[in-house]
Amino acid sequence: MELTGSVSMQASADAITNLASITLERLPSAGVEDKVDPSGVVPADIVRFLARLRLLEGVPFSYLVPDAALLPLETIRFFYVDRNWLDALVQGALSAGTVNSADRAKLAELYPIVRSEVDVAERLVRMKDADAPAVDAEGRPIGAAGPITGFLMRSGIVSGWPNLHVRAYSTDTRPDDQTIPDMDTSPDRLRLLRMERLAPAVLLVLFDGVPAVVHVEEPRSGIQFGVRVKATTGGRAGAVLSLRDVTHPNAGPLETAGGQQRTVKVPFRKGAPGVVNLHALAESLRTASGTNMTTPVTSDQFAIELLRFPIREVFGDTSVEADYDAFVPTLQAVAMVEKFSLAQHVLGI
Repeated sequence: MELTGSVSMQASADAITNLASITLERLPSAGVEDKVDPSGVVPADIVRFLARLRLLEGVPFSYLVPDAALLPLETIRFFYVDRNWLDALVQGALSAGTVNSADRAKLAELYPIVRSEVDVAERLVRMKDADAPAVDAEGRPIGAAGPITGFLMRSGIVSGWPNLHVRAYSTDTRPDDQTIPDMDTSPDRLRLLRMERLAPAVLLVLFDGVPAVVHVEEPRSGIQFGVRVKATTGGRAGAVLSLRDVTHPNAGPLETAGGQQRTVKVPFRKGAPGVVNLHALAESLRTASGTNMTTPVTSDQFAIELLRFPIREVFGDTSVEADYDAFVPTLQAVAMVEKFSLAQHVLGI
């Protein structure tokens, strides 16, 4: 999906009306430094307003997705944002203050300066050390604003996990399962210009640049325990648990000679689908070779076996050959839903 075309005066007026109340609520209070240059040609408050407008704040959703069929349930749509479209949007907002031809001529003369200052400010709307690009001595991002890309996701994942982690990188050089710190300052990480839930199940994300790969990850909210759901016949599902050596918990899951993770089937209480039989599971783990669990099983050993890391889905494919700089997502959102969600019916075997 590409956001293109010119913006009508009605669209600009709607955006200004919607954004006015947002801006009044979100403008930094006195004494708060947001790194917007107060000595610029354009007043700082106007620069902030236009920067948020650049990131589509206040723009009615119907102008972004004119038909619900473009964003069906359980889909993710990647797109490029046309800078000409954003220029038209900003110029339409600024034209509301012109009265005669002299005003319009003066605005046309000043617009290159306005655009330059807004280019800097749009990167300051969401200022986070975790995804900051190179900055100058005053801590402001440097370099001309580049292309903006992003995605819209409409999924139960958005409502079920409201604090999803999203990261984008300009290169795809790290393993998909590599441990990544929350404060990732990798030089190839793209800044998140905007990440916001537009509706309970709709997420909008904008990137400062063109990613080669995008990570979407479960929230990292403390220690998590769980099992892995595995599809079985009849449209139902069972569950398995990867085995670990409790004497070497940081060595990762145990593997077979063929490099596959060793697992045990998770038993469930009879007549109670979804309720794990903890006693039977502990016994299965204790008797599995290589776990080195004691008799009786201790709580710390059981916890090590049940430890689960946040699930991460990676979008992107560097194997696709193209004669242009393109980002190619390869995973359907429905596949991600299956991995993030617990099965409604779990069959214990």
